[in-house]
Amino acid sequence: MIRAVVFDVGECLVDETTEYGTWADWLKVPRHTFHAMFGAVIAQGRDYRETFQEFRPGFDLYAEREARAQAGRPENFGEQDLYPDVRDAFATLRADGLWLGIAGNQTVRAGKILRSLFLEDVDLIGTSDDWGASKPDLEFFQRVAEVVPAEPSEILYVGDRVDNDIRPAVAAGMCTALVHRGPWATIQWNSEEAKKLPTFRVESLAELSGLIRHFNEQAR
Repeated sequence: MIRAVVFDVGECLVDETTEYGTWADWLKVPRHTFHAMFGAVIAQGRDYRETFQEFRPGFDLYAEREARAQAGRPENFGEQDLYPDVRDAFATLRADGLWLGIAGNQTVRAGKILRSLFLEDVDLIGTSDDWGASKPDLEFFQRVAEVVPAEPSEILYVGDRVDNDIRPAVAAGMCTALVHRGPWATIQWNSEEAKKLPTFRVESLAELSGLIRHFNEQAR
């Protein structure tokens, strides 16, 4: 039985197109060049943060985030950056009686933004900065399991990445859903792991309610 659904943030709930565009602007490189290099780094199986190193060797992401904030250009996202299926999916899953959470690799600042957007919609919002553990480390998913009022096997973790979301969540004993959007899912979608590991593969979060209902009926 699935009793709780926990969502990743970037490219699951939030379309990061605008945000990565602002990073290109900060680095003073054309946006299409930055996006092309970003995709190449992901396709090579490298950490996305290496994209910044390609343009500025020695780039310190945390220091640059602070520099952006000091310059009045902090990382930011809002209602306009949410994928269009998010609000309706949350409302439907809540009506289905499921416990809902958000947990992803996010900064303290991003955590505050998430709480301003979703405080009334979910039961918990947790970030890697809050917990001192980040994906894909198993410790992150152990923290998720600790705060969700369900057994790990009763938790569905929803994300867009096989490497950061699906593989470690499965290792932690959770059910998983891979959503097909954003650069990672686009690149990884036809891999063997992407086909075999997730409990569900979805094009939209709107599909989750029916899939979970059917899954739970089969489990009775």
